[in-house]
Amino acid sequence: MYLYKYLLKTGMSENLALYLNLIILLVGILLFVGLLDLIILKILRALSVRIARKSKTNFDDFLVAHRVPSYVAHIFPLMLLFKFVPMAFIGFDYAGVLVLRILHILFVVLALALVKKLFRSTTDYLKTKSRFHDKPIDSYIQVFMIFAWIIGIMAIFAIITDVEIWKFFTALGAGSAIILLIFKDSILGLVASIQVSINDMVGIGDWITFDKYGADGDVIEINLATVKVQNFDKTITTIPTYAMISDSFKNWRGMQVSGGRRIKRALIISQKSVCFLSDEDLTELKRIQLIAAYLNTRTREINTYNTQQEVDKSLNINGRNLTNFGVFRKYVSSYLEKHSAINKTMTLMVRQLEPTSQGIPLEIYAFSADKRWENYEYVMADIFDHLLAALPYFELKVFELPTSLDG
Repeated sequence: MYLYKYLLKTGMSENLALYLNLIILLVGILLFVGLLDLIILKILRALSVRIARKSKTNFDDFLVAHRVPSYVAHIFPLMLLFKFVPMAFIGFDYAGVLVLRILHILFVVLALALVKKLFRSTTDYLKTKSRFHDKPIDSYIQVFMIFAWIIGIMAIFAIITDVEIWKFFTALGAGSAIILLIFKDSILGLVASIQVSINDMVGIGDWITFDKYGADGDVIEINLATVKVQNFDKTITTIPTYAMISDSFKNWRGMQVSGGRRIKRALIISQKSVCFLSDEDLTELKRIQLIAAYLNTRTREINTYNTQQEVDKSLNINGRNLTNFGVFRKYVSSYLEKHSAINKTMTLMVRQLEPTSQGIPLEIYAFSADKRWENYEYVMADIFDHLLAALPYFELKVFELPTSLDG
């Protein structure tokens, strides 16, 4: 006001004095606030870096990395503009109101940006904590940001239209059907994220198999809309979060935290190779150390029984007898019990399955003590290499489809 009066005293017209007063004051205010903003920014940056280096927690390190102090530095200069700008627009009431509204909008945008940076810093900090490592933190942060953006956008509309913000909330309730339609995926994702977290269905680092989406690998990210899986071929599969509760998938975490990884594979034995064992066959098989004691015990029991029952042993089918298939089954069981890579505290059995048109499946059901994929495959291959090589000693054959090389 003093500058305006001084300009009038110099003989200027009222209009020229008003415009010149506006320009001089506006430039002066902007220069002062800009310089102040730069000073505060440098002070806060230096101070925050020094505090972050000396503090024991690393949360402030993430605040500095996401430039939170820089956004905080803009708050005070912006508040000064609210105080000084009306002084510059004396005589320009409409323009002054318009500029104030713009400043209010800038303040809302600054607040949203600051909240976003704070949320990002919090997310990165929580991910460094072991108890939050497998939690879908990104999903929760995205939900909070959605609410923040809704409130911010409504505040901006309230500023532009000069309507109280609570009336927008009233309109929001009236248009809830449209809002639900627009944010359907986000709402579904929010509900799914909460259920996934509460029920502990899947976490970061879990190995999952989701056949519907072709996913087979480790979960690397869980957010509001999607779950990202890095497959073992290093490709990335993106799965909608709500599919984790609406569809069926396999989580291998139970295996990873257990004492072993299951081996469940069968040898298909040719039915024609199964036969009773003669005394000569038993004498030969007793040379196999793993089953020598078993054969000695069993043959005594069987001979005693057959003698007591006066069984005619001119035919092997009479009385009790050992078969090459049964003895081989005992050999496989003994071999697995002695194998160093098999977890003996978990289920271990060798079972004969229902015969098929190809032959008789002899299934190995055991658990490898080493759960790492490459080692597990090596253990399983080592076991079946040995068993395949052992079959001829028992005069057993694996079923194979006939070829032109067969005689």
